[in-house]
Amino acid sequence: VLADGSALDCLTSLRKDNTGYDLKQLFIGSEGTLGVITAVSILCPQKPKAVNVAFLGCQSFAKVLETFTTCRAMLGEILSAYEFMDEKCMELVERHLKLSSPVADSPFYVLIETSGSNSTHDEEKLSNFLEQAMASGLVTDGTVATDDKKIKVLWSLRERITEALTHEGYVYKYDVSLPVGKLYDLVTDMRARLGPSAKNVVGYGHLGDGNLHLNITAESYSHSLLDAIEPFVYEWTARCSGSISAEHGLGFKKKQFIQYSKPRQAVALMQQFKAMLDPKGILNPYKTLPSAP
Repeated sequence: VLADGSALDCLTSLRKDNTGYDLKQLFIGSEGTLGVITAVSILCPQKPKAVNVAFLGCQSFAKVLETFTTCRAMLGEILSAYEFMDEKCMELVERHLKLSSPVADSPFYVLIETSGSNSTHDEEKLSNFLEQAMASGLVTDGTVATDDKKIKVLWSLRERITEALTHEGYVYKYDVSLPVGKLYDLVTDMRARLGPSAKNVVGYGHLGDGNLHLNITAESYSHSLLDAIEPFVYEWTARCSGSISAEHGLGFKKKQFIQYSKPRQAVALMQQFKAMLDPKGILNPYKTLPSAP
């Protein structure tokens, strides 16, 4: 539904349709600033018959990256997730949520999920990968889950990090995309920059997508700490040709930093789209885009 109240119907289940501009893509990710999405057409994949999860310990982020390369090569089409978290994340999950890790004393942890249609075939491929990873020293310890209950337990170690962080006090959250090889360098540099002024600086995320969740905690909100973080975090990301908002959008707080990820011409074009589709500025006002000059 557009700002003038008219309805634009782009619903279709076609896999291919190259007739003119693909308008629906303009509204996806626009955070409600161009129109209100009221209906969707979704292609639902078939639920996989076989799901396996491996939770592994690595001694360095370099090993995490090497494991990812080996994982993609050996697991191929059945690889459905590759997540990582650092030891600080694990400490918080264990301390605040009383969860226990089946893998101990590792600087980094990796969660790998496979999804396929043949359990015997998938388990054999995963077993071969784990043997290779252990034999080559990429992984120091690990466990595998094939039943739903244990799979959920292992996923909770990764998915409940955000919950554990809320027990630490005030949390400064950043969601960035970076070249995979640079992903954890931002965490390391931020720890060095902030020192004791931050309670914790942790990194975790979707390594397969190059998506880092950087979280910085303090006892309470501090404007001086925020000044030390921003715009440094955005400048650092821009130098690596990354995105300052990988999946969570810009909203109100980060709209003024869009130039770190988008060229001036692109921002100007976005503002033109906004002015054309919402000339009165009534749709989710003051969000996503800086004010037009």
